[in-house]
Amino acid sequence: MKMPEMPNLDLQAIVDELRSSARRTKQLWLNDDSLAFVARGREYRSEFHVNPSYEIQYSLIGDLHLHYRTPEGKEEVAVVPEGSCLYQPAMVPHSPRFGPDSFQLVIERSRKPGEVDQFNWYCPACDELLHTVTHTVDDYKVDPVSRAYEQMNASEEIRTCKSCGNVMPVIEMNQPKISGS
Repeated sequence: MKMPEMPNLDLQAIVDELRSSARRTKQLWLNDDSLAFVARGREYRSEFHVNPSYEIQYSLIGDLHLHYRTPEGKEEVAVVPEGSCLYQPAMVPHSPRFGPDSFQLVIERSRKPGEVDQFNWYCPACDELLHTVTHTVDDYKVDPVSRAYEQMNASEEIRTCKSCGNVMPVIEMNQPKISGS
């Protein structure tokens, strides 16, 4: 029987690697049971991600402001201070927002065949559902969040609210500017 991998990861080295690159995420592992990655600065996030897995979010550096929508559709915010950990159940619409100097360790259940993630945008003027992008998340190296934003940004028509006519601006996802860099 082959011994399963047991990664021993230097999280500070991964943070340093992300700081010196244009990437926002680094996948740590992906196997049949779980996936893990480190994410940096999600200050641009405005969508609400709905996935079929739980998420464990640990604030490595900086604070996380996890915007989420209640079953009634009301937006709330859970603050996860540096050094703290939050467990989020599956199917909770959530929008993790943290500054460019902040880093999160995220652990999730790997997706089962046929499971699809949703990225939902709501109109900032009237809170109606504006658009949904779906992705099969089978490898975080392809950065599904960035792919969803590329699709959203590609069309003014889908960024235009059918209810009130407000046009959501293109969301800039440029390289984060790290303090002191």
